[in-house]
Amino acid sequence: MKVVVVGAGIMGALTGFRLAQRGAAVTIIEARQPAAAASGASFGWINASFFLNHEHFRLRQAGIAAHRRLASELATAAVRWQGALCWEKEGAEMDAQYQELRALGYSVRMLDRDGFCELEPSVAAPARALLFKDEGAVDLPQLIDDALSAAGSLGAQVLSGITVTGVKASGDRVCGVCWSGGEFSADKVVLTAGVHMQALLARSRIALPMLDRPGLLLRSAPLPPLLAHILVTPDGEVRQNPAGCILAPTVAAHQSDDTEKITQDPRRLAGRRAEQISTLLGRKVRWQQVSLAHRPVPEDGYPVIGATGPEGLHVAVMHSGATLAALGAEITADEVMEGSAGNDMAALIAGYRPQRFTG
Repeated sequence: MKVVVVGAGIMGALTGFRLAQRGAAVTIIEARQPAAAASGASFGWINASFFLNHEHFRLRQAGIAAHRRLASELATAAVRWQGALCWEKEGAEMDAQYQELRALGYSVRMLDRDGFCELEPSVAAPARALLFKDEGAVDLPQLIDDALSAAGSLGAQVLSGITVTGVKASGDRVCGVCWSGGEFSADKVVLTAGVHMQALLARSRIALPMLDRPGLLLRSAPLPPLLAHILVTPDGEVRQNPAGCILAPTVAAHQSDDTEKITQDPRRLAGRRAEQISTLLGRKVRWQQVSLAHRPVPEDGYPVIGATGPEGLHVAVMHSGATLAALGAEITADEVMEGSAGNDMAALIAGYRPQRFTG
């Protein structure tokens, strides 16, 4: 079976890998370079402590489990299960968050100041914090590179710098994709093109409305080891990567940020965030790079996955990709190659089908 995957961000790379594993002849087409868009500027937090409702929590929890399965099959050092310390909410709100997560069966502990200091002695300790020991962080560009390399060893091919302009169908069945130089034929097509999904589907008169959600990610110069965990503070998330760089979104509550347009100087936003991190760590932190990326967020804030439009066309927008892409790739590959996911997976994603936008 010939399958074209459009987009080489984290969703496209992992989907290409899973399809190649299952024996498909895979071509991954990317308009720029792999990881050039949102995946290249992601904070990379893998978690289920952020969720929009209990069904969404279960999906994100399954996403964590899928990452662990992936680690047993794909040689990569891109994921670290370092845990997270959270004091984004305080007082009664923190208590409510703690009780809700406990009721859902999530691994969470309440720490006092002394308990926090034992885990993060370099950080200005809050009075209380929640510990999510099973959460982690992923270097998405590295995971994309590793997934594409593994897919390539299984026969998959990558075309970079080629912009797909739409889906081609013959009758009621997909037969390939169009680009400025012509067409690429395929038996099945998977669209994982992030913020470009709406435009790609418009030619086929398929609705998948997307929000405009730009985000800025700060990266510092390398520092000595300071942080063992992901920190979720009232000012925003912070983590340190293996190279020693501090990574942080420039806004608080990054995962629920509803900013539609960056109107301030990114240098000013990065400078203010660096000052907050400097106070948190008790040492000067200078930002070295700030990256702007438009996050792929469907109109209702939930992921979209499944078949749509002409037979053989599949879509996948895994907001947020850091947590959900490993799961989304498994499900998409199963549905493309076998026609359906297993019963448990089908029930898990029943509420995230693209038909909710098309009626």
